[in-house]
Amino acid sequence: MNTRSSRKSGFTLLEIMIVVSLIGLLFAIAIPNFVRARSVSKQATCISNLRQIRHAIAQWALETKAAGSSSVQFSDIQPYLRSSTVCPAGGTSFADSYDITDVQSPPTCKKVPTGPSPHWEPPDTTQ
Repeated sequence: MNTRSSRKSGFTLLEIMIVVSLIGLLFAIAIPNFVRARSVSKQATCISNLRQIRHAIAQWALETKAAGSSSVQFSDIQPYLRSSTVCPAGGTSFADSYDITDVQSPPTCKKVPTGPSPHWEPPDTTQ
């Protein structure tokens, strides 16, 4: 007697569906975390830029002996900035990213000034 078993090896439909549902579950958990991490990263970069701008204004005011009410332009502080300072939330230049007025006022972000994760520098409490 010669019995032949013709069993094909492979995955069943149920096994494939379980694997696909597990992958979908992992993506459903991971994607919101990636989006949140990207938002937090943009916020941290913008706050770092605001601190750099504030320090550039302070250095310019110290070197030029400007009063606290003196107005500041980007051309005044540009030599004190290390690189192009642009808001990562969609800014293309300094002018459409940040707003500076005078020496004593902190710089502000034009792109995300309010909302769930605003781009603003907390007040300095060390003084």
